[in-house]
Amino acid sequence: MTRPESPQPSAEHCVGPVCLTCADQAEPGRVLQLRPDRMALVDFDGTTDEVSVALVTAGPGDTVLVHAGEAIAVLNPTDEVKER
Repeated sequence: MTRPESPQPSAEHCVGPVCLTCADQAEPGRVLQLRPDRMALVDFDGTTDEVSVALVTAGPGDTVLVHAGEAIAVLNPTDEVKER
C-alpha cells in the first residue's frame, strides 16, 4: 500500500507571524546545499545551520521558513517576509 503524498506546505498556509503550537517565529533562510538524510545547509543572513527538509521539497537557492530546526514551508519569490 502506498501512502498518498501530503500537500506541499507553503507560506500561504501559515497563519500570522508565529507558530500556532508554541508561539515561536519561523525564520526565513536560503538553502545552500542538500545533505544526506533529508538535511540541508541553510544560510540565515550570514549564519549557517543544518536543518531538516523532510517536510518540504526544497533545493539550493530556495528560501524556506525554519522552525525548531525543521523547514516547514518553501517561500515563493513573491512571498513577503516581514522582519521582526
